[in-house]
Order: sequence, then C-alpha cells, then structure tokens
Amino acid sequence: MISRSTIDQIFETARVEEVIGDFVNLKKSGSNFKGLSPFSDERSPSFMVSPVKQIWKDFSSGKGGNAVTFLMEHEHFTYPEALKYLARKYNIEIEKTEQTNEQKEVANERESLYLVNEFANTYFQRTLHKTDQGKSIGLSYFKERGFTMDTINTFSLGYSLDEWQGFTDEALKKGYQLEFLEKTGLTIVKEEKRFDRFKGRVMFPIHSMSGRILGFGGRILGADKKAAKYLNSPESDVYHKSKILYGLFHAKQSIAKEDNCFLVEGYTDVIQFHQSGVKNVVSSSGTALSPEQIRLINRLTKNITVLFDGDAAGIRAAVRGIDLILEQGMNVKVCSFPNGADPDSFARQNTPEELATYLEDHAKDFIQFKASLLVEDAKNDPIKKADTIREIVNSISKIPDPIKREIYVKECSNIMDISEAVLFSTLAQIGKKETQEASRQHRTEQTAFEVVRSEQPAKKVNHQYILEQKIIEILLLYGNETEEFEDLVMKEDDAGDLKMEPVIHQAKVFEKIYLDLQEDEMQFSDEQFQNLYYVIIEALHQSKEFQLKDFINKLDQKMANEVTSILMNDERYSLHDWERNHIIPKDKDKSISQLVTQTILSLRCFLIDQKVMEYKMEIAQPQNNSMGILEDVRDYLRLKTLLSKKLGKVVGSKI
Repeated sequence: MISRSTIDQIFETARVEEVIGDFVNLKKSGSNFKGLSPFSDERSPSFMVSPVKQIWKDFSSGKGGNAVTFLMEHEHFTYPEALKYLARKYNIEIEKTEQTNEQKEVANERESLYLVNEFANTYFQRTLHKTDQGKSIGLSYFKERGFTMDTINTFSLGYSLDEWQGFTDEALKKGYQLEFLEKTGLTIVKEEKRFDRFKGRVMFPIHSMSGRILGFGGRILGADKKAAKYLNSPESDVYHKSKILYGLFHAKQSIAKEDNCFLVEGYTDVIQFHQSGVKNVVSSSGTALSPEQIRLINRLTKNITVLFDGDAAGIRAAVRGIDLILEQGMNVKVCSFPNGADPDSFARQNTPEELATYLEDHAKDFIQFKASLLVEDAKNDPIKKADTIREIVNSISKIPDPIKREIYVKECSNIMDISEAVLFSTLAQIGKKETQEASRQHRTEQTAFEVVRSEQPAKKVNHQYILEQKIIEILLLYGNETEEFEDLVMKEDDAGDLKMEPVIHQAKVFEKIYLDLQEDEMQFSDEQFQNLYYVIIEALHQSKEFQLKDFINKLDQKMANEVTSILMNDERYSLHDWERNHIIPKDKDKSISQLVTQTILSLRCFLIDQKVMEYKMEIAQPQNNSMGILEDVRDYLRLKTLLSKKLGKVVGSKI
C-alpha cells in the first residue's frame, strides 16, 4: 500500500498540464491550455486543461478529471500505477511492495499481460549484460552498430538466449502463469511443448506513450535463412501494432518542442538518430503506416518529415505514406538519403552537425518530391507526364483544407507547366464521386432528421438543473470567500403597508447559500447534485483553507468526474477564440455576491412558477376548494413580484 502522506505529496507536486503535456500538444488559451482530444479522432481542439484548478476536460468524449484520472483513462493504469508513474516523473520516493503469487493471480488479465512484459524486459536486459552469451553475441552486435552503453540502457535493449525454453522456464519459476506468457506471445505453446518466441534474438522493447512495455521486436543474429530477420510480438490486449509508434515514449517531448516529427522505418534508425542528437524521431516498426499512428503524432505536432532509404522499396513506402498523412490534415515533407544509405547508416557515417544540416537542406515539400520523382519516370513521354500530373493532383485532393489545396494547385501549375484551370478541373473530377456520396449521405441524414423532428418535440431546457449546477459551481469556486450581500427584508411602514428594505451584511458564500436554501426548505431535484452539495458544505465547514485541488483528489471517481464537468463547462467556449473576435467574456469572480444572489433568486422564482402550475392543475379538479387555492396562488404571485424586482435590481447593478 502507498502511504497517505506519499499520495498527498504526489498530488501536491504533480502538475496536470505537465503530465498531460507528455501526451498531448497543449497550447496556451487564456489562463488554460487546449489541444486535440487524445480519446477521439478530431481536427479541432476540444480538450481543455486548467492549471489553476488542476483539472482537465475532454468535451468530445465527456471525460475529465485530474492528473491521475488522465493516466487511468489514457494509459489504462490502475490507481496505484498512476501514482507510481507520477512518483517516478517527479522523483518522489515511494514504497514498493513485491507482489505475491496470490496477488498476481487476482490481477486482471490486462494488468497480468503488462506484468509479464515488464518481467521479460528486465530478464532480457539482465541476459544481455550478465551472461556470457548475452555479452559475446547481443552486446557485441549493439556495439558494432555504434550504440553506446548510455543508448543501450536508454532504450532498454536486451538479448534472448539461444535456448528453447530459457525465458519461459525462468518466468514460470518466478510465478508468472503460462496463460499470460502465451497471450503476450513471449511463449509459443503447441500441444505439450512450449518454447521461447524470441530465441537467439537481440530485443527491442516497445513502449507505450507513458513508458509501459507493450511488446517486443526481436532481430535474429544467426544464419538461419528460414527464420524472419525481424519478429514482433503478436497482437494482444495491450499490443496493437497499428496503434503504436516505436520510440514515441523517448521522442514525445522533443517532437512537441521542435514542432516536427521525423518518421523512419526501423528500430535502429530511431536509436541511431536519437544518439546523434535528433530525438524527435519515431518508427512504424516495419508495418504499413496507419491513420491511428499518424493521429498519435498529430497530438504533438502538425508537421511530419518522412525519411526513407534511397532504394526503390524505400521510395514506394514514402509515396504510400504521403497521402495518408495529408488526409489527416497534416503538413508533410520528404527527405531521401543517397542510394544505398538508410537513416541508420547515414547517421553513423556522419557527425551530428552534418546529419542536422542534411535533414534541413534535403527535406522537400511533398509536391516537390512527387514532382521530381514522377517527372524523372515520365521524361519526354506525354502520356506518362499526364499520369504524373494526375498522381500529384490526387495527393492534393486528400488535403481537407481548401486554402492549402488551392496553394498546392498553383505550385503544381508552376512546376509542371500546366494551367491552373486544368488542374482545378482534374481536382474536381477526382473529388466528384466523394462529393456525390457525401451529398447523398447528407440528404439521408436530413431526411432522418426531419422525420425525428416531426415525430418528437424539441427537448425542453431543464432550468432547475442548470440553476442547481450553477449553485454547485459557485460553492466550488467561491464557497470560502467572504462577500457583502444585500438582502431585502419585509418591514411595515407608518401606513401599515409591507415594503422591502435593503440590509447589507457580510457572510461566507457557502453560509449565505446554505441559509437561503434552508430558509426556503429547497431541495435539489438532481440526486447527484444533492449528494455533492452536502459533501461540499461539510468540507467548507470543516476547513478554513478549502483547496479545490485537494477536495477533488479526495472524491470518488464518479463524483470527481461530475465536479470536473461542472467546473470546466464554461471553458468550452474559450475553445472558439472569442477574444480574437473582440468578444470578451465577463469574469464571474468580479461580482461574486451578485452572482450568488441572482442564482438563488432565479431558483426561487422558478420554484414559485412550478408551485403555481401545480395549483392551477388542482383548481381544474372539481372536488378541490378553488377559493383557498386561488388565495395561495395570489400569495405566491405577490412573492414572485417582490423577488422579480429584487432580481432585476441585482442583474442591473453591482452589489
């Protein structure tokens, strides 16, 4: 168990913007940060982080919380794992307890897969550095590739013994179950036999964005021509190769800082570049580039530079990836190496300065790259030249931004010496089918919408829910503030008439709200708000130094999510850059007492309206005493008139 004092220290030290910034490219937006949702496929920011409140909210998926809940949602950590991750990040000492065999058995399956991978990673590293076979074969290979010991340790490189069951026997001996060894792919089970998948290979662990081991890549060093040169872990509950980029854990901060990501093919390309000082580099690990992988990069930067070998296979791979990147609305450049060279060998053969200069000088815009590549193939053949132009325009058609499309059409016109009108016509032809399909789909949706609209009345706004939510928000933000409030007290004048006279007094915001609600015996209609209201009031009563961050951290997950949603609700509007359009939202904390009084009065007026409606329904019943009910209605309406006057005065003034 982690001690309460350690947990408190972690929450006190961790900064939500720093934690999330390791996974999402955050940009300043007023007092908050915004970015693309890491939980959905989107191109416009709907993800907000509040450094002041130390919470985040994803408006596209509805998720929200603090630094710990983000790690639990994004990385699928358990609560203790999220705490341990933050402890490592902020160098906080934490007591670790070794899991017993019984604890391993009750761990959920997904966590068991992680545990097995972590053990394997430690085992392969120990084998590399501590065994004769590991040092003479594995370590020698890495050193031949030019990797330093620091680099080997940074990427947790290892070695799997050239034995049929070396790893499997050791894992079983340590209490790990064969079921999970098989599901991670580390052990292959056939009938009564079991043997190591990565026998006799150097090992490249594949990390998640947060550093968890998801799987492995293994390179064979023997002369067995039947065996695959590289072998990856099979798909599992924790390893999906189309959704993972090798090196992203080590590159994420550099990618965000440099606002560019270099994309290569292999493990050693990434490691060699990193060692040469180019750390914003990732690899698709020999698999075809997928939209999910591109979206991982898109969270950190809009710019990708594709690096590829100078041979024909490398060129084909680069061309395939370009259109996919453009479809995701990203900016793409391409850089090729001399024939016979790849990113790994080029980095080894050149100094870090020479590598950086080469990348800067030879990175071409995708249209320049495609044009030079395809023109070389076409030469003086008119038919091939026409196909080349169509190929370039096809790539341009993938770009979702119409302004960028037009700019690239102009550039293509200049490079290929062809009129813009022809290119725009070709662009229109290419997109015609997609446009028609989109139009058909739109009409279908409109028809469905019309049917739904004709059959179902528009959903009414729940004013009571909104007002109750506002009360909770006020308590959370300003509950402990002391403010001056103006109350209207009924007094009898000399003529015997009742009049409302103003009385000014000071009070804590939470005390004012509590007493007003008690006076009218008002109850929250929403059960979640009702429970939350009493929890907040109790916390404010008990602590003179109420800290919102500490309060949220002590709530259960369901209540913490509700609090986050309430607090971040207004922030969604800052996603639209109102200030850039000269629309300046009013700060709520400039008139707290006015906000409190207005909200309470609005709720009282609403409840009076509800009560009057109930009385009107009673009058319709013949058995009821309508005269008595009418008298009650008149009393309520007189009260509402007084409250409405007060409300009008509050809205129009600064108390």
